[in-house]
Amino acid sequence: MIKAAPPAEIPEAFVQAMASADKAQLRSELRVIDTAAPQGLAPFSRAWAADVEPSRASSDDEYGTGRLVLLFDPAGPEAWGSNFRMVVFAQAPIEPSMGADQFLADVAWSWLTDALDHREAQYSRAAGTTTTVISTGFGDLSPEGTGSQIEVRASWSPLDGELQPHLEAWSEFVCMLAGFPPSSDGVSAMPRVRPGA
Repeated sequence: MIKAAPPAEIPEAFVQAMASADKAQLRSELRVIDTAAPQGLAPFSRAWAADVEPSRASSDDEYGTGRLVLLFDPAGPEAWGSNFRMVVFAQAPIEPSMGADQFLADVAWSWLTDALDHREAQYSRAAGTTTTVISTGFGDLSPEGTGSQIEVRASWSPLDGELQPHLEAWSEFVCMLAGFPPSSDGVSAMPRVRPGA
């Protein structure tokens, strides 16, 4: 969402970046909407939220969710190395046995960077964390059994305003984390899991 400002004060670079973002061809398994961006992180920002649609996945199960925030600062913060910064959160349920896999974090991170690289997104200063959560229900929640989910928080700096490949890579990443096959060859997908399975 563009921070409140008269149209004349919105930088042309940000306007062009938004036009590029709007051209993104996102995966059909996702329902993506514009959502409120966090305030105070940058002079201009826009955010998107995504859910894997049960109807599109032909199931009532939960598969995953994601959020993408674009930050733009004409001053070009030194820590960003760019006027732009992408901030991502994504999570999906996984098999509890996968939650203990020591290589899962590396695989999840590689899906994000591979998606960016495959779409030739120009970026630098990528950073992030991958977290696995394993939960067990007790008492009234004992029927839920043991469940697990993976969460990825990441950010990177687009080197220019060509944001279409960045959004398409994010779309690919959210779907892959949720266990859907990649839209390109040569990348392995995580098996889908139904909650409580």
